Amino acid sequence: MSAVSDRLPTFPWDKLAPYKETAAAHPDGIVDLSVGTPVDPVPELIRQALVAAADSPGYPTVWGTPELRDAITGWVRRRLGAQDVTHRHVLPIVGSKELVAWLPTQLGLGPDDRVAFPRLAYPTYEVGARLARAQYAVYDDPTDLDPAGLKLLWLNSPSNPTGKVLPKQELTRIVAWAREHGVLVFSDECYLELGWEADPVSVLHPDVNGGSYEGVVAVHSLSKRSNLAGYRAAFLAGDPAILGPLLEIRKHGGMMTSAPTQAAVVAALGDDVHVGEQRERYAARRTMLREALLGHGFRIEHSEASLYLWATRDESCWTTVAHLAELGILVAPGDFYGRAGENFVRVALTASDERVAAAVKRLA
Repeated sequence: MSAVSDRLPTFPWDKLAPYKETAAAHPDGIVDLSVGTPVDPVPELIRQALVAAADSPGYPTVWGTPELRDAITGWVRRRLGAQDVTHRHVLPIVGSKELVAWLPTQLGLGPDDRVAFPRLAYPTYEVGARLARAQYAVYDDPTDLDPAGLKLLWLNSPSNPTGKVLPKQELTRIVAWAREHGVLVFSDECYLELGWEADPVSVLHPDVNGGSYEGVVAVHSLSKRSNLAGYRAAFLAGDPAILGPLLEIRKHGGMMTSAPTQAAVVAALGDDVHVGEQRERYAARRTMLREALLGHGFRIEHSEASLYLWATRDESCWTTVAHLAELGILVAPGDFYGRAGENFVRVALTASDERVAAAVKRLA
């Protein structure tokens, strides 16, 4: 076991524990804006679908029910503009984090292969490379990378942590470059529904991929759009030549979404009303927190989409974390996401209206 765990970095959130204790000691309680976990209720129609499917004594299938695959293909056509999508183009997964962590291993990558991800990025991209014993590289522009040995390129738009959105023409250029060099593209698009000052575009859009899914897969999650983080509900869509072998591997590994969760996902993907309502909640919280942070002397960079504000006072992120903890506000230090974030903090919009109002009052 130690041989596996020794490949991994220190779990970053453990470093935040003393600051959480400080924030929790505030007389009015902690305002936790550190982890992007949903706090609003699961929409009623989704809960009803889950309960209706609760009598599920048999094993679910890894590929999911035909109804689930219909819901996914219908959603990527309607919402992402994907064309000519069939059941072979989609694959349910057990939340997106397990996919990110285990994809390099499932692709058969090893010490002679490289995985690339943004310089500021979700830490699990690196974890996935380490678990597979693969090499990894970070980038500002992936087309500047040496393609030799590069087998997997992670894109993340909108970005976690910065909220940066890659324009359509940029995605088109990157996909073309990757295809030219035989590099597989996985695009993490879990925050695509949460564009504020930009309209995020998927790699599944024909303007980006030229009408072909060759070498391109998109990752989508229902955690944020539908408050289903506790359900572990996500899916892949894209190149059948990639998803077919992944399906076979995941069958052997028993990586199956529970039957009640599959039914809940069908309901969630079939309803756009609850997504719009949740967007309105986040938009209101974003406006309040953004104005409060700016008034407190912060500068906000990017943050045109996603569930976070990427903020700085041009000092060490840990100095900022400590300062805000004294106010009873907990945020994530930017260096969790790479050395380039050492002077930033990530402020999540995932707190109740009451707690966000408390943070705004303290910042004032």
